[in-house]
Amino acid sequence: MSNLFKLFDVSGSALSAQSVRLNAVASNMANAQTVSGTAEGAYRAQHPIFASVLEGVGANANTHSVQVSGILESTAPPVAEYAPHHPLADPDGYIYKPNVNVVEEMANMISASRSYENNVEVMNTTKQLLLRTLQLGQQ
Repeated sequence: MSNLFKLFDVSGSALSAQSVRLNAVASNMANAQTVSGTAEGAYRAQHPIFASVLEGVGANANTHSVQVSGILESTAPPVAEYAPHHPLADPDGYIYKPNVNVVEEMANMISASRSYENNVEVMNTTKQLLLRTLQLGQQ
């Protein structure tokens, strides 16, 4: 029965991680059309890095959780666009747009939201199993 309670911890950590992922996707999409006058000043896509964490010692060493170990900033170069009349254009006439691929971000958003939904379902199923187990003890 205690293993069922551990599922709440695992699913809860996964919900938290997917929430960070959804926030990163939202930030990337919100900044997808921003413009900068320098390549260094252009927004860079951000992606969370997940890590599986082994918890416990001895007999309980099989419990895992998910944590966000960091946010990785994309190293892909920004997109340079020739726009000499733009107010932010550099002396050569270029503006710089983020290296955000909106199609990839949409796929990430769908994947993260489905993972989130799956973990909510795991928590609901675990709750139902615990309630049924308690009902067995009442009979």
